[in-house]
Amino acid sequence: MMTSHPLIRLLDRGSTLFLVLLAAFAIAIPVLNLLVPDGSALHVSTYFVALFGKYVCYGLLALSIDLIWGYVGILSLGHGAFFALGGYAMGMYLMRQIGTRGVYANPILPDFMVFLNWSELPIFWYGFHNFAYAMLMVLLVPGLLAFVFGWFAFRSRVTGVYLSIITQAMTYALLLGFFRNNFGFGGNNGLTDFKDILGFNVQAEGTRNALLVISCIALAVCFLICRAIVTSKFGKVLIGIRDAESRTRFLGYRVEAYKLFVFTVSACMAGVAGALYVPQVGIINPGEFAPGNSIEAVIWVAVGGRGTLTGAVLGAFVVNYAKTFFTSGALAPYWLFMLGGLFIGTTLLMPRGIIGTYNNWRAGQDAKKAAAEDDAVPAASPHAAE
Repeated sequence: MMTSHPLIRLLDRGSTLFLVLLAAFAIAIPVLNLLVPDGSALHVSTYFVALFGKYVCYGLLALSIDLIWGYVGILSLGHGAFFALGGYAMGMYLMRQIGTRGVYANPILPDFMVFLNWSELPIFWYGFHNFAYAMLMVLLVPGLLAFVFGWFAFRSRVTGVYLSIITQAMTYALLLGFFRNNFGFGGNNGLTDFKDILGFNVQAEGTRNALLVISCIALAVCFLICRAIVTSKFGKVLIGIRDAESRTRFLGYRVEAYKLFVFTVSACMAGVAGALYVPQVGIINPGEFAPGNSIEAVIWVAVGGRGTLTGAVLGAFVVNYAKTFFTSGALAPYWLFMLGGLFIGTTLLMPRGIIGTYNNWRAGQDAKKAAAEDDAVPAASPHAAE
């Protein structure tokens, strides 16, 4: 018996469409920016390239949250911490690349350390001059924090709103720590004034387009990883934990181990999103740890559709585009009220989110069509079998 290729079984119609659109954007935007003249109506500005790259990073963060919230029922209100830690790991690498081009021209110490009269580079900054080491830290630091946090939280069977509050307390504690000048991460100013990444000017158009393409590739790869997880037998257990954790545990599954694994994977994905975000926006500071950022990311997932993966990414794009549009005009002071109204409206009118509502409607249409076809089939004659 022939079986389909694993990749074909992995992707449904919506997933395939998502990857095709993502690839189209990753190709079209750099082409329209680099090859189309500035005066043309089809030209895409470098500002839009950086903006879209930021949206892609937010989409990856939303995807990581949907993996644990939509399929395991873990509502994390502190995923911004993993995003920020990945961003700081990338920022430390970028700061080490500045060298003598900084304000104080110190070949070893970043400018903020010279300003604060640091005499030597802290030991936890060692190795960040190497790109491979920095990328390892992008995955290791958020992943290790998530593993340790999850080990204690899940073994203690902390669930529901209590877990959400603890995750929020975790990111707030990190916020307070990173704000301190003696913490060694730039204090409230954070890390900025980046020059190069792998020898390429971070402000150059070509570099910005390359970062956009890499961000799209990272989003596609992480999306496939999430699809592989949720469509496997492992994923069925995750859904069982979400819907009936006690029953799943009674059946013999080690619920804590499943939760710990997927929570750690999700944190690593958030760290990658933060690492790609920093060189495109040019700064990372303790504000990224703010609990409000994590709550806003949860709203992206709710608006797009919890438990759909593609909906989480769509929600990140829709909400952040609305934020960009409304915060640049007269409505800017009222953006937070609009965001709250959007979340309340989604909860009341579309509790499944955009993609979830569409999928539910489509399933209903397919059911009606199937029922109509069954009614249209004439009953078999009682003498037909004779």
